[in-house]
Amino acid sequence: MNNNKFDQFFFTVFTAFKTKFKQKANTIALFYISTLQIALCFLLGVFVATFLTKMNASTISSEKAWTLFVLSAIAIHFKNWLKYNGKTRKVLNAKFNKSKAKKHNLMMLFSLPFVCLVLGLILLQSL
Repeated sequence: MNNNKFDQFFFTVFTAFKTKFKQKANTIALFYISTLQIALCFLLGVFVATFLTKMNASTISSEKAWTLFVLSAIAIHFKNWLKYNGKTRKVLNAKFNKSKAKKHNLMMLFSLPFVCLVLGLILLQSL
């Protein structure tokens, strides 16, 4: 199987909401996967900033770091929007449905972005 974990997470959320919200399932799954990736980007950025601060390394200013984070968040959402809309999503969906991919627990999936944000905020306070 060629799908990565984010594709599996996307299609798990997509299939869970497809029966309840036919028209909005793709939007909900797109919002979820973008939120997860942005939260992971936030956690990684705060971890690197904290690490470099503790090592007394010269880093970029806080304002520039937040600008970089906002730009990367926009890029992540745009990339996901391009990837999971239209023909590409249908091809990935066919591959996902054909394979015996493990179904993930929805509550665990929805808690992942919140856990990343909480860990990032904890690290951010140590700056």
